[in-house]
Amino acid sequence: MLALIRIIVLFAAFLIINLVVLLVCIARPFHKDNVNFAGRAYSTMARIVGLKIVMEKSDKLKADEPYVYIANHQNSFDIITISKAAQPGVVTVGKKSLKWIPVFGQIYWLSGNIMIDRKNSGKARGTLDIAARKIKKKRTSVWLFPEGTRSNGRGLLPFKQGAFRLAKTTQERVVMVTASNMHEKVKWNRWNNGTVLISIDEPVEMTDDKTIKEWMQFFHARMKEKQAELDARVAEMDKTS
Repeated sequence: MLALIRIIVLFAAFLIINLVVLLVCIARPFHKDNVNFAGRAYSTMARIVGLKIVMEKSDKLKADEPYVYIANHQNSFDIITISKAAQPGVVTVGKKSLKWIPVFGQIYWLSGNIMIDRKNSGKARGTLDIAARKIKKKRTSVWLFPEGTRSNGRGLLPFKQGAFRLAKTTQERVVMVTASNMHEKVKWNRWNNGTVLISIDEPVEMTDDKTIKEWMQFFHARMKEKQAELDARVAEMDKTS
């Protein structure tokens, strides 16, 4: 019974939030803070599925500086969990096919996000060039999922080079965003589905002492370690809650 109520309430909330976010995006199309607004709005749905989001952010992040954000990409619940970590002035890089999703696709486009054609490597590289120009000209931060796809319980997948080439090209620092494990965390008939802990780390400069491949390996190992740390802390939080 709880599952049915949740699905109905979640569907209604999703429709209302999409309408509000769409109106905001129409009122200020491509505004630098649209993604931040949308992320905070979507994250309010976490409570409906019994999740509590706890976010930690490094005090070394500066509001007026652009970064290349890299985040782990777990499952469809990302839109109501890790989306809360999208900071003011950030846009994401997502697949071009998103624009065909009714309402959500239009929101994604009007939010100023960058759409990439993954089936065409030449166009994909061109899209990253657009992202680099946005960072340099508009001082916009860019958010990418370096795994390229949802992990769906397979652990942290290997990283692709795009985010790190972008950081190297623009000479902007990388900020790692890590969410605790979400695989099979939500049980629709369970009232309390526990805590999701999200960490926004301090910016890291990609210096010349490592190649891009070595930096990929560095951040992959660091994110894997960070997620294990977050998972251990969440286990303690959920035990006492």
